[in-house]
Amino acid sequence: MTSFERPMPVKTPTTAPFWDALAEHRIVIQYSPSSGEYVFYPRVRAPRTLADDLEWREISGMGTLYSYTVARRPVSPHFADAVPQILAIVQWDEGPRFSTELVNVDPAELKVGMRVRPVFCDHPEHNVTMLRYEPAS
Repeated sequence: MTSFERPMPVKTPTTAPFWDALAEHRIVIQYSPSSGEYVFYPRVRAPRTLADDLEWREISGMGTLYSYTVARRPVSPHFADAVPQILAIVQWDEGPRFSTELVNVDPAELKVGMRVRPVFCDHPEHNVTMLRYEPAS
């Protein structure tokens, strides 16, 4: 059987503050004063207003499970050893939604609307920290 190395995110000048904060086990996302809203994914202009006013602010990372699916077949050969994989969308308390993976939970215990908290998964061999989620209780 062929083994595939998992793809890892590539840090860019626009996304570097997000990834650098995760390496410190903190979460920072952008905030737009012109729209009065937090913004995610990282970008160079504020959505809707197109203002050049985005600033990085730390958030708690706490949120609510907005949606999820349990992938019982690998989503690609790179994840053959990771099934079942619980793919999820978490809505942060600050507003934006974040695509992630749930860990440390039995799929039978999941419920849309449940509170979740961040889990920082360090991958020193790739110099990256991934943000995952688990039930808050």
